[in-house]
Amino acid sequence: MPDTNITEDHRRAFEALTSGRFDNFCLVSCFADGEPTAAIAAVNLRPPAQDGDEPEVLIRPLFIWPTAAMTLTDHEGREA
Repeated sequence: MPDTNITEDHRRAFEALTSGRFDNFCLVSCFADGEPTAAIAAVNLRPPAQDGDEPEVLIRPLFIWPTAAMTLTDHEGREA
């Protein structure tokens, strides 16, 4: 088993969030597996496909708040 589940994508997202260099983050009300929760998300605009089209808003969840149904454990199986 690996010593960490943290990927380079996780590290980059965390660095972007904490660095203060970006201002495109928001708190989003959402659901995880049908359970109500919230997520920290990056919000970006995809350029319009054709002139006159509205840009598409892309919301990418980065980190979600654990729900009551989630069980978080460390690598040894101990509840966090």
